[in-house]
Amino acid sequence: MSILGTNTLTQVALVVNDIEKTKTRLAALFGIEPPPTIEAGDPTITKTHVHGKLTPDARCRMAFFSVGENVQLELIEPNEVSSVWRDFLNEKGEGIHHIAFGVKGMDNVVKACEDFGMREVQKGFYGDASGCYSYLDPGDGLPFILELLESF
Repeated sequence: MSILGTNTLTQVALVVNDIEKTKTRLAALFGIEPPPTIEAGDPTITKTHVHGKLTPDARCRMAFFSVGENVQLELIEPNEVSSVWRDFLNEKGEGIHHIAFGVKGMDNVVKACEDFGMREVQKGFYGDASGCYSYLDPGDGLPFILELLESF
């Protein structure tokens, strides 16, 4: 049994410097209209925690492309406040930030991942409060951040 309870990929996310430029270019590549850019949401709802500390000023702008059955390509443009997104962009530049899997029972899955040697580095709620996310640093052996998504 998978530690995640699934092996179905739901999202690949890229951190970018200029979301408008990147989404326009991708939309042209795909031959579609660019998706809307959305803000991270009200910090009293998102309750973003970075490295275990409430960080309401860590925010981003996002755009989502549907690129397959139930799979999204997410673009993230972080603000300048330290977050997993901003730190990645500063340290590594633009590129693949995380891959995501939809899970059920977030707390139990995070615990299982931590028991596996991963470390939760950021978490919060969707901007509309319809679900939550957790970013996990997988440690040595996996070259990406793992995101868990749970929709309520």
